[in-house]
Amino acid sequence: MEGDRRPDDEVSWDDGLIARRVTEGNAPQEAPARGTTSGPPAPLAYDGPLRSRLDALRELVGLSRARLDNQTLAEAARVLDEAGARRRLSGQHTVVAIAGATGSGKSQLFNTLAGVPISETGVRRPTTAAPIACSWSDGAATLIDRLGIPGRLRRRPLQSAEAEAQLRGLVLIDLPDHDSAAVQHREHVDRVLKLVDAVIWVVDPEKYADAALHERYLRPMAGHAEVMIVVLNQTDRLPAEATEQILDDLRRLLDEDGIALGEYDEPGACVLALSALTGDGVGELREVLGKIVAERGAAARRVSADVDAAAADLRPVYAAGQGVGLSEEAREEFSGRLADAVGATAAGEAAERAWLRSANRACGTPWLRLWRWYQDRGAPQTGSLPVRRQPDAEATARQRVEQAVRTVSDQAAAELPTPWAQAVREAAVRGSQGLSESLDELAEQAGLPPGRPPRPGWWPVAVLVQAAMTLLQIVGGAWLVGQIAGVLAPNLGVPVLLMLCGIVGGPLVEWGCRLAARGPARRYGQEAERRLREAAASCGRARVLDPVAAELLRYREVREQYGRIAGVGR
Repeated sequence: MEGDRRPDDEVSWDDGLIARRVTEGNAPQEAPARGTTSGPPAPLAYDGPLRSRLDALRELVGLSRARLDNQTLAEAARVLDEAGARRRLSGQHTVVAIAGATGSGKSQLFNTLAGVPISETGVRRPTTAAPIACSWSDGAATLIDRLGIPGRLRRRPLQSAEAEAQLRGLVLIDLPDHDSAAVQHREHVDRVLKLVDAVIWVVDPEKYADAALHERYLRPMAGHAEVMIVVLNQTDRLPAEATEQILDDLRRLLDEDGIALGEYDEPGACVLALSALTGDGVGELREVLGKIVAERGAAARRVSADVDAAAADLRPVYAAGQGVGLSEEAREEFSGRLADAVGATAAGEAAERAWLRSANRACGTPWLRLWRWYQDRGAPQTGSLPVRRQPDAEATARQRVEQAVRTVSDQAAAELPTPWAQAVREAAVRGSQGLSESLDELAEQAGLPPGRPPRPGWWPVAVLVQAAMTLLQIVGGAWLVGQIAGVLAPNLGVPVLLMLCGIVGGPLVEWGCRLAARGPARRYGQEAERRLREAAASCGRARVLDPVAAELLRYREVREQYGRIAGVGR
């Protein structure tokens, strides 16, 4: 017999000696011959909502790689990888694992469902050392390869027309004890449980309330209730009333674990009582398995539950308050702080004073202008503003800039989860490097141009009038000198009147020009302040606000993707 097997059978399947001997004598005539297939099984297909959620999760992981550590995204990445791997495999098969504690009778139940003693049972514990696979139809080799089960641990059930019709497409996995003393056995359980489509949890009357089972497996897998069957085995050891009491208590414990129970046609876990030894209740389990296999939806429900679990784990790093972002008020406050740091208000006031000085000098009396020139010989050129600040002023300005950056970054990160808040603060800090120097350069470029401020159109008229007043004083004075020298005829009235007009008119013209210059000087100072404020705001926006806005935009994108993951299917 062994020599007659074809090489491809040796690679793709190993029935096991016991199973082959049983099936050779009991297989019906209409059963297909071993090795004959009708073509490769069709791959698994996900419906639209699940595909959309997987795409959103993939986009979410991609957008978050640079902001979150690999450990935070590890489970989501694993779900994506396993969902993609399962989708490429057979959609006509359903992989169901039987898990249980030591002595719960799971291997005996496995053998009972297969109709042949495949998995070893006995008094010695633990009995099952590695996962064993049993498939009710061909074409499941790649699925079992994904579980890492070697060919020597792959079996076929007892072939019967009823079993073929009811459980065709089922791949049943017998797992080692989840509470085994051997660490390798528990690692097998944890690994395979993440890959199967559904799980049958076998409990016994003595350890159905075991804390290790509920805290390590059932409670964390509460979201997988729709692909979970909980079986109370060994009911042959209990009277009928005790069985019902234990079932009620088991349902209570499952409810406390957060596991929805599939009662009254509601989706959730199925709870059954049976005896693998006597076969009592096994038929009901076969019917449940038959429905699961026939609808071929367990794999998609398992992936959907995995996505739910991954979304729940990621909620702390994506869920935030309602007021995410920077308000317009916060932006204006930041720009105002930068403007204060570069002295925009002081620069505007200085520009206003410079304009007034220029107006006074242009429209003042020559004598007063000469006196002011004498006083201002060592002062800077009229109308120019010194940009360089003293060291203590520069230190104060730098502190104001740093405080402005800290304030705006704290406002932007106030409602964000910790990783994204940290990313926002880091973006603000990076932008603040060299910000003070850039503000100084912009302030120098945006300040007043060197030389005199621009003059309005009425200045030449005022200058001419002031020159006329001065000329009157000179003419009147020369006239008086000529009379004193005897060159001109004596006449004090006219020269004195001319001198008085020049002496009184000059200050009056200067005072009038000073009043008229207030408005233009104020506007000139406001324009200088506005230019400096706009330059500071532009520099702060380019170096700090725009990078912070980019981080906030990235967070909004990932939050939108997270909403698609967590919102669909609830």
